[in-house]
Amino acid sequence: MNIEQIQLSERGTLTALLHEKSNEMKNAAAERLAVILCPGGGYSFCSDRECDPPAIAFLNMGCQVFVLRYSVEPYAGNKRPLQEVAASVKIVRERADRWQVDKHKIVVCGFSAGGHLAASLGVHWNDPDIMRRCEVKDAQMLRPDAMILGYPVITAGIFAHRESIQRVSQDCHEDECYWSLETQVTEQTPPAFLWHTMNDPAVPIENSFLFAEQLHQAGVDCECHFFENGPHGMSIATEEVGTPSKRVHQWVSLCQSWLAEKFALDN
Repeated sequence: MNIEQIQLSERGTLTALLHEKSNEMKNAAAERLAVILCPGGGYSFCSDRECDPPAIAFLNMGCQVFVLRYSVEPYAGNKRPLQEVAASVKIVRERADRWQVDKHKIVVCGFSAGGHLAASLGVHWNDPDIMRRCEVKDAQMLRPDAMILGYPVITAGIFAHRESIQRVSQDCHEDECYWSLETQVTEQTPPAFLWHTMNDPAVPIENSFLFAEQLHQAGVDCECHFFENGPHGMSIATEEVGTPSKRVHQWVSLCQSWLAEKFALDN
């Protein structure tokens, strides 16, 4: 495995975890699906539990994986994290040949506030301000091909994770509605895989309900898995991350099969 790190901004980094080409491996020359991981942490930190463990899970699926550590409090405002995840998609797309990535199979995956960040790009990839900051004329360069959202912060309404919304919306000209992502869905929003636990005490499951409903209304493909029990921040739900649950861990294999079907992969 090759590891590369790209400095996106003063505080944002993208770490590439890349399968090496090997004639001993199946599909050695094939272009791979790319997953850009956005860990959670309420826009106050980036959780290690939502970096390496899911990265390894996606590597085991044969993906090229990119871990984004984005700007957090007190630098989470002024659209900095959104600019960084957009720049990440641009870089992966531009370097697709070098990194053995299919430029039409770039997925953003986020947990909690990282889910908000991934979904923000899903609805705001064609924001002229973000296009200008990323120095692109074709907004499609910034559009993810799919989203994977685990217990995501979505709404700025009554079910909001208020601290996350306050941190990410500071120093922005847009009103809070811009960050209430269920209100920003269009038919151009990428397809999504969502999962959540019904009794999440930190980010109410209504966040996923609201987003899924609007995706459905817009005609955007969406698959949802809601588990009866589990705390917030379960990551891949193993002993390693401290929240073991065989039932909730199933989201990993469910997601793998969804990706295989969505992108016609050899599962």
